[in-house]
Amino acid sequence: MPDTSIHVPTNIIYTGVAGTGKTYRLLQIAKRYTDYLPRADEADLLGQLLQELSWREIVCLVLLDFQSKHQDLVKVPEIVNHAFFVAKAAQNAREKNLSNTAWSVLQMHSPTNSKTVTYKNRVSQAYFDKDEGGAWYLLPESFELLTELSQQLAEFQQAQRDNSINQSQANPNQGFSQQRFTMVSFHQAYGYEEFVEGIRPVMAASNHAMNSSSQMNSSSQMNYAIQDGAFLKLCQRAANDPEQRYAILIDEINRANVSRVFGELLSLIEPDKRAGMANAMTVHLAYSGRAFSIPANIDIYATMNTQDHSLAPLDMALRRRFRFIECPPQPELLPIIHVPQNSETDSPAAMVDLAKLLAGLNNRIMQTVGMEAQLGHAFLWSVTNLGQLQAVLVEQIIPQLMQATGGQEGTLQYIFRDEQQSLQAQFIHDSHASSNNSASDQVNSSNQNPLFTGQNAFFGQSISTAGYKINADLITGVGDFAKPTVYQRLYP
Repeated sequence: MPDTSIHVPTNIIYTGVAGTGKTYRLLQIAKRYTDYLPRADEADLLGQLLQELSWREIVCLVLLDFQSKHQDLVKVPEIVNHAFFVAKAAQNAREKNLSNTAWSVLQMHSPTNSKTVTYKNRVSQAYFDKDEGGAWYLLPESFELLTELSQQLAEFQQAQRDNSINQSQANPNQGFSQQRFTMVSFHQAYGYEEFVEGIRPVMAASNHAMNSSSQMNSSSQMNYAIQDGAFLKLCQRAANDPEQRYAILIDEINRANVSRVFGELLSLIEPDKRAGMANAMTVHLAYSGRAFSIPANIDIYATMNTQDHSLAPLDMALRRRFRFIECPPQPELLPIIHVPQNSETDSPAAMVDLAKLLAGLNNRIMQTVGMEAQLGHAFLWSVTNLGQLQAVLVEQIIPQLMQATGGQEGTLQYIFRDEQQSLQAQFIHDSHASSNNSASDQVNSSNQNPLFTGQNAFFGQSISTAGYKINADLITGVGDFAKPTVYQRLYP
C-alpha cells in the first residue's frame, strides 16, 4: 500500500492541439486507479451483510428491501421466505419455527397504541405495525433509526449490481473491477454545483399511517437539498480510505470557467495545501458551510486544448497548481495505406505514407499559422484506405484549417501545395478564380457520380462564401484524387 503520509499529490494537465491523444491518456491513467477484486457469489455478499445483525434488524432489512421495490405492506410468509431471513436462519443453523420467530419480533416491536396488535411483552421502541389485512409495515417514525441499516442495504444492492454487471466483463482470473477515480468532462454550463456542492431538487416519498380504509398512503413531494458534487463525493471516499490513492480525471478543463467550478477549492488543490501536508488549509464550503479540506491521497489529471485562444487567464491561474505536460502530434504512429492500382500494383506509388503526409501538413501549418494550429495524429488514426483519407480531409482537416487560417485561400493552397498544380489537381480552389468553372465542374462530377450531386452543391455553396471551396473531385474521390500521387505531394 502506498504511504500517503509522504506521497506528494499529483496535479497534471496534458496540453496539446486536438487529436494528440490527451483523452486517451486519461483512460490509461484510469486503469492505475482500478482494482480487480475476486468475484463474490450471492452467499458471500449475504454473509457479509447479515453476519452481525439481530433478528429485529433482519426483519427491518427485509421490509426496507421490499420498500425499495415499492412494496410497503408485507405478510409474514413473505418475510420468512425472503433471502435475508433464509440466509440468517442458515447462519444460525435454524430450520424450524421460523414463522414464530418472525411473529415474535414483529409483535414485540409494535406500538402500544396499535389497533391490530395485542401483545404483552413489548419493548420500548416500536418499529412495525400491522393493517387489518394482516400485512406489516415499517412505522414512519422508525426511519431515522434505520439510517445505518438503509445504507448497508444500499451498499449490498450496489454490490449485487456490480457483481452482476462485471460477471460478463471481467477477466475470469481477476474478478470484477472497483474504480478509485471519477471522470468528468467540463463544458460551458458546468459549475460549482455539479463539481463541489449545490442545492438541487429531490423527490421525497413519505409514508403515512393507515387511513380509514386501512390502506397505506404514499405521497411524493419536491424538496430542495444540498447535495455533494462529483469531486466532493470522491474526496469523501478518499478520506475514508487513506491507504489508497484516488483520482479525479477532467477532460477539457478549459471549456468551463475553472474559477467558478472549483470556487474556494482552487487554493486547496495545491499539493502542499492538502490535509496532512505542510501548509494544510481548511475552508468552509459555500452552501453547507461545513469545514472541508482536500485529502492528500487525491490526484488530479486534466486535459487542455491549446487551440482555445481564451486560455491566457486560465493558464496563469493553473500554472503554479499543476504540472503541464505537452502532448505533441506523433505522426510516427500512423501506418502506410496501400492503394489498389489497375496497372501499377507493385509500384511504390501505390501507397500513401500517412506519417509523412501528416508531417508535411504540420510543417507548412507551423510555417504559416503557428504551432497551435497543428493537426493531431488522431485525425488519421483510423484511416485504412484512400476513401477514408478523402473523407477525413473533406469533413475534418480542411474545415479545421479553414478556421485556423481565417479562410485565406492562399494560405490553404500553400499548406496543400496547390500553387503550381493544375486546377483539377488542387485540393483547394479559390472560389472567385474558379467561379467560371464551377458550374461545369459540378456537372462533370455529377455525371461521374450522381450520388454526390447534392453534396457537391452543398460544399460549393457553403464553403465558397469563405473565399475558397474544396475540389469536387476530392469530395467524390475521382480524377487525380483517385491516385496516390496527389497525396504523396503533401509529404515534407
